[in-house]
Amino acid sequence: MHTASIFIELGGIVLALGVLGALALRAGISPIPLYLLAGLAFGQGGILPLATSEDFIAVGAELGVVLLLLTLGLEYNADELVTSLRGNARGGLVDLVLNAAPGAAAALLLGWGPVAAVAMAGVTYATSSGITAKVLSDLGWIGNRETPVVLSLLVFEDLTMALYLPILTAILAGVSLAVGAVTVAIALATVGVVLLVALRFGRFIEAFVASPNSEVLLLKVVGLALAVAGVAQQLQVSAAVGAFLVGIALSGELAHEARALLIPLRDLFAAVFFVFFGLQTDPAAILPMAGVAGLLAVVSMATKLATGMYAARRAGVARAGQARAGIALIPRGEFNIVIAGLAVAAGAHPDLGPLAAGYVLILAAFGPLAARLVQPLIALVARRA
Repeated sequence: MHTASIFIELGGIVLALGVLGALALRAGISPIPLYLLAGLAFGQGGILPLATSEDFIAVGAELGVVLLLLTLGLEYNADELVTSLRGNARGGLVDLVLNAAPGAAAALLLGWGPVAAVAMAGVTYATSSGITAKVLSDLGWIGNRETPVVLSLLVFEDLTMALYLPILTAILAGVSLAVGAVTVAIALATVGVVLLVALRFGRFIEAFVASPNSEVLLLKVVGLALAVAGVAQQLQVSAAVGAFLVGIALSGELAHEARALLIPLRDLFAAVFFVFFGLQTDPAAILPMAGVAGLLAVVSMATKLATGMYAARRAGVARAGQARAGIALIPRGEFNIVIAGLAVAAGAHPDLGPLAAGYVLILAAFGPLAARLVQPLIALVARRA
């Protein structure tokens, strides 16, 4: 009976997502906001809370992020990544300063103290790689000139997170400086090793993965991505970074074939990820902090837009592309909730969780919607330019 209940719940959720996706297509908008609302409806405090399948959905959500970043990595090779990172390092630093500051300032103004300020800095800093990847794919922006700039900023953020998360964990736990330094060193070494393997030994990875049979190719690519993502997360590095670098290691016709096979699987689990995000949010807990969350979201939209436009302008991208780059960076998601969860669990401040949830929900829903709504305006600017 337990298995039957899981199947019924999962079937109902996936079917509901299909209906919502069809409505979004008919309305000409991204389905992501509707998926988030579905998560709110099925979560704690929602209209119809789940009874048995939440654990399964949690694993599916993690898989969705891994597949989103894997398919994004397949669009580029290691040389392009390194060149883009070098060229946009200044933009990455601007991103860090502009977007960490609002969260830290909000915590200090609310009187939550320096530890909560460090946590809130991370909440407002990191763009959601998963949602941005979905937006770029849905709107056909993957091949645009500004997309490598956006990707380089996302990778810069993820690498910064590899340094930030161990530091935050050490601060929250109150451990010694020496222990914290060792954790940070392990995280950085892991990223360096994976990137080196992608750069120097990509051809060997391709030879191992390649197969004339599509089933074997799919199993090898997904298996390798999950294994690397798991090792990366075990060593305090984002699983998304590991999956992205696996995609980077594959290139040419092999990458094209792998991406074509992965897209249906990615879309299914990406939808599950957005639902799970909504499941984690209790609408009743958000309401008292809604005003602060809205104000912080508006400030963050402006700072991310400025970041994207600055980085794209330095790369020689035209004005329309600069606007697209800024808009693509607006969504927040998985990293932000993880950071808030760590801080709340450590007792940083009881209101930090609801504030972060409301803030992320606004930007996770509005980011894709904004990208869709302003696309005609961006096209008009491009024609005039």
